[in-house]
Amino acid sequence: MSTAVGTRDFLLPDLGEGLSEAEIVEWRVAVGDVVTVDQTVVEVETAKAVVDVPCPYAGRVVALHGAAGEVRPVGQPLITIAPLDDAPDPHATYREEERAGSGNVLIGYGTGHGGTGRRRRRPRLALAPEPGTPASTDPASDAAQTGGPAAAPLVISPIVRRLAKEHGIDLASLRGTGPGGVIRRADLDAAVAAPAPAARLAAVPDAPAAHVGLAPAGDGDTVIPLTGIRKVIADKLSRSRREIPEVTIWVDVDATGLLETRAAINAATPEAPVSILALLARICLSGLRKFPQLNAHVDTEGQRIIQSGGVHLGIAAQTDRGLVVPVLRDAQRLTTRELAAALAETTAAARAGTLPPARLTGGTFTLNNYGVFGVDGSTPIINHPEAALLGVGRIVDKPWVVDGQLAVRKVTQISLTFDHRVCDGGVAGGFLRHVADCVEQPAVLVANV
Repeated sequence: MSTAVGTRDFLLPDLGEGLSEAEIVEWRVAVGDVVTVDQTVVEVETAKAVVDVPCPYAGRVVALHGAAGEVRPVGQPLITIAPLDDAPDPHATYREEERAGSGNVLIGYGTGHGGTGRRRRRPRLALAPEPGTPASTDPASDAAQTGGPAAAPLVISPIVRRLAKEHGIDLASLRGTGPGGVIRRADLDAAVAAPAPAARLAAVPDAPAAHVGLAPAGDGDTVIPLTGIRKVIADKLSRSRREIPEVTIWVDVDATGLLETRAAINAATPEAPVSILALLARICLSGLRKFPQLNAHVDTEGQRIIQSGGVHLGIAAQTDRGLVVPVLRDAQRLTTRELAAALAETTAAARAGTLPPARLTGGTFTLNNYGVFGVDGSTPIINHPEAALLGVGRIVDKPWVVDGQLAVRKVTQISLTFDHRVCDGGVAGGFLRHVADCVEQPAVLVANV
């Protein structure tokens, strides 16, 4: 969709796996600015990260679609670019850039598609009237002037349509504030918040009863829309539970030796400290080398199990925006100190929301240290489509038998949740026992790396 002859609309690209929308954080350009190919024009926040979005077109900015704080769906216009007076045809210029290869390519959106297939034309929206031009805001009046029925409300966002249906809002009753009268999400949110009974639809008799048996929200209830990162998490965990027949096994271990080993390493090289998480990651890598069946995923369409050649280690990290799992690719190639540094940098970036989407997907095995929440054990859900997840509880003083004598030791519980399709209990038990032995006797780890 273009707003004028010769202009090009840059559509919000696919920014990563499972992401269907993004919120505009800050525009880096304004209407009237001249931009070059691959210049960053806007910063957006997805459910997983904050991303700088480069524009593949060169020219002058004639329209910005959306304000800061507005959520835009993937595939809808983001910015409109017009060619400069002395510039060549923008279509030809863009094709040249495609052949040359753009320098800034986002996940799922490359500029080197090639091919000459035509895109299906989208419906053209009417332009907003110029300032000072009288314009009717009454649909009935418009119908009378044109001699036809009232026009349908202008809605280009499937998210707006879905939310309107969920809240019982009649879109025809809303006045859009977007270009050409388009109803934006902000317009819908205002209607939801306003006590306007006229905007509410009566229950449709043949509509599916999605909330049958559920009590309606009361005056004292807090209603939290399942959107953004919460929706991504909900969808992914629900899919994991639907598709993966998971089993959890666990064992208590004496972690005194592991803590002593870390203390000795850090005393020898205080300038490069090693964390417990880094040592646990090293132990996981050792176990996956011995039991590669767990470093895999099930290809349901191909009816096969694919064991990964490298270990792309995911680390579950709690952030202000929700649970994310940043990935260390080919972690088996890193030394223990390199693991410690990479983990520290990655978790810090994840909490700051600065990791690119590519760093949040593609894991083959996940390590989850839920002990930081002060809990002993858990039966976590596997990070789909992976086949296994190792969980570690808090390390606390507990009575433990050592050489026939009762002693106070540093004890933790470790658990392995695995996809029973990729292996049976023997492999899973062998892996967990190897991890436990390395935690209790770090010399076992040294012997296997």
